[in-house]
Amino acid sequence: MAQDKTMEFMQIAMKYLPEAKAKMEEAGIEVSIEALQPFMSIFAKAMNDAYELGKQDASNQ
Repeated sequence: MAQDKTMEFMQIAMKYLPEAKAKMEEAGIEVSIEALQPFMSIFAKAMNDAYELGKQDASNQ
């Protein structure tokens, strides 16, 4: 995965992180930003796959 995209994906994740954290806490799941860190790399992988799929779809049009 290109490093520049990873940074973009992390910026997107950070944008939505407070909302996700609030929803988890509403559900009774106590979380910290540190505890969520491992999930950020999974999010980046998912975003990369979605990006590649979009790129592929765009080139097939």
